This record gives sequence, C-alpha cells and structure tokens, in this order.
Amino acid sequence: MPDKIEREENLLGKTLKENVSLTEEELAAVNTKKGLLQLLSTKNIDVSKALATLQYERELEKLQIELVKLQRSVQLEGRRVAIIVEGRDAAGKGGTIRRFIEHMNPRSARVVALPKPTEVEKGQWYFQRYTEQLPNPGEIAFFDRSWYNRAVVEPVMNFCTEQQHRGFMQQVPEYEHMLYEDGVELIKFWFSISKDVQEERFQSRRVNPLKQWKISPVDEQAQAHWDLYTKYKEEMFSRTHTSYSPWIIVKANIKKEARLESMRYALSVLNYEGKDNAGTTLAPDPDIVVRYHRSNQSID
Repeated sequence: MPDKIEREENLLGKTLKENVSLTEEELAAVNTKKGLLQLLSTKNIDVSKALATLQYERELEKLQIELVKLQRSVQLEGRRVAIIVEGRDAAGKGGTIRRFIEHMNPRSARVVALPKPTEVEKGQWYFQRYTEQLPNPGEIAFFDRSWYNRAVVEPVMNFCTEQQHRGFMQQVPEYEHMLYEDGVELIKFWFSISKDVQEERFQSRRVNPLKQWKISPVDEQAQAHWDLYTKYKEEMFSRTHTSYSPWIIVKANIKKEARLESMRYALSVLNYEGKDNAGTTLAPDPDIVVRYHRSNQSID
C-alpha cells in the first residue's frame, strides 16, 4: 500500500505543477494532499478544477496500465492491431494517440502519420502506401489519419478527381474486408467536434508558439469548407460503415473525455490477459462514444 500512496502523492504534485502556478519551493514544502489543498486555497486557485484534473490524470494512469497489458498480449499472441483516428482538423487526434502510446513499448507500438504522397506514390494503387504501414505480428499501429484522406480531405481540397474518389469508395469496404479475413483487428474512430470548438482550437494554435506548427493551409480552409466536409463525411459513413469494420464516433469537444472514453472503447473490444481484473471500468460512456447509425444526422 505505501507504493500506492506514494504514487497518488506524486501524481497530485505532478498534476498541480503542470496545471497550477506553483513554484518548486512551494511544492517541496507540502507533501500531503491536505497540505496542497490548503496552499491552493491561499493562492485563490480553483480547487475544484485542480481536483478534476487530478481525477483525469488518475483515471488516465489506470487505463494506460490496461493498455500496457493489452500490448503484452498482442506481442505474445502475434496479433495485428490497427487503430485509425480520423476527424476534422483540430479534433484532438494526435493528442489522443500520444496518451494511448505514452507508456507502451515503442518496439511494438508505432504511429503512422504519412506526408503527402510522392510523385511515385501518386502513380501507385492508392492503398499501397498504407498497406505497407499495416501492423506486423505482435504490433499495434495507430493511424493519425489514414486511407480515409481520400474520402473527405482530398475531394474537398481537390487533391483527387471525382473518378478517383468514386473508385476509392467502392474499394475501401472490400479492402477492409480483406484485412478482417486476414486477422487484422481494426478500430475506426471518428473524433467529432463542433464548428465553434474547431475555430477556438485554431485560434489557440495561432497564438501558441508551441502549436503553430500544427497550422497548415488545409486547416486554414477548414472553416470555410465546413459544409462540404460534412457532405463527404456523411457519404463516407454511409458507404464504409460495416458490421466487420464499423465507425465509432467519439464526441470530442472536451478533449480529456474523448481521450479516456476512446481508450475504454479500445480496451472493451480487444481481448487481453488480465482484462477481467482491470483496475477501472472498461465500459465507455454511451453519451461520448457511440457506433455510427445511418439515421444519425448530428455528427460533426
């Protein structure tokens, strides 16, 4: 039990240091939860907000422990797991993937975030460069965007022809069925955000020097093309949501909720040793994570 108590105090200190303006000296002077809360109250800090962040960090740690157990099972059993994270620009895809893999063994977990295709790749079968990135036995591959670029981004930005888009939409269910039949375990997330939240996040990137690299010409046009993105997105869902490869919608206006609940979903559908003894619930919140339904018209 001392180890657990020590972890809790270390987590509390780490959380407050990263989210509240406390000096090293102030943190060093307080080594209990009660003492820290007293210090916060004297500094006019929103204690409830600090505690909510602490609760998030605590739950994140529990889920990451389960992800490490999952990875171990994938390694030992030689399984191939591919997790696609799609969504509009600034939906929180990259940040979620970073939390997924934070404590995983990098030798058997990797992120696939391909740049725009080269001239040679443009002349290849569209799926070829993505097929080369599929997980090997014992590996988990996270796709930060995927072959679904051709479903939404490319037609909106005129990066592909109408014929190329049509051909892709016909081929992708067959492609994913081949992956399914060959034993690849595929999860497809769509992170859904509202137009207002997207604009807020774009503005945050513009003024934050640590995030300015995230802004691209495509991002700058996302708001103007919002409705066109919606049109192609809805077509993508209706034609590529299948029983063997369903779309999982994650409501991502609140980043921390989206991260935790997408982890829960992945852990709930992927089998692994020790799952029955998980340290937290693996049932995702149905108000945040849902399967796509063709009658649903409220997905952003």
